[in-house]
Amino acid sequence: MNNKVLWITRTAALTALLIVMQAATSSLGNTLVTGSIVNLILIVSVMTCGVSTGITVGIISPVCAKLFGIGPFWSLIPFIIAGNIVLIILWHIIGNCKMEKFKLSYVLALIVAAVAKFLVLYLGIVKLAIPVFLKLPEQKAIVVSNMFSIPQLITALIGGVLALIVLPVLKRAIKFKG
Repeated sequence: MNNKVLWITRTAALTALLIVMQAATSSLGNTLVTGSIVNLILIVSVMTCGVSTGITVGIISPVCAKLFGIGPFWSLIPFIIAGNIVLIILWHIIGNCKMEKFKLSYVLALIVAAVAKFLVLYLGIVKLAIPVFLKLPEQKAIVVSNMFSIPQLITALIGGVLALIVLPVLKRAIKFKG
């Protein structure tokens, strides 16, 4: 199969999985579940199909979330995309390091990428966008700020832990070399 066709197919499949999981879990009303699954899919995308697939899925994810009514304001989506891209790039760089212990690079990627994504979202949304751009009423600002603080770190960590479990199995199943 042509590499371009393979890339499109894999990216479309992972995007479809992400959209289905967002739609299915949004009805639960639990952002920890939805966010964790989204982060898992972002990590699986980059670690099995590469950076371009990961970034594509990471850009589409918050747009679809907004369209499903589970995302925040449109003006916050660029910050969410930035957080996703940071997570994806760090997983790619650190997770693909050749360390003596295969999983050590994954554990390091999990921690560094989760903290970095959290910082991008917290600093970008809580410290910049909400007070400077959105000028929300105090109660609404508190609610949105709380959404983009510690829960983001938790969902990135949970998604990473799930990836630690899923990636070795997936890589063996698709005979991925990396």
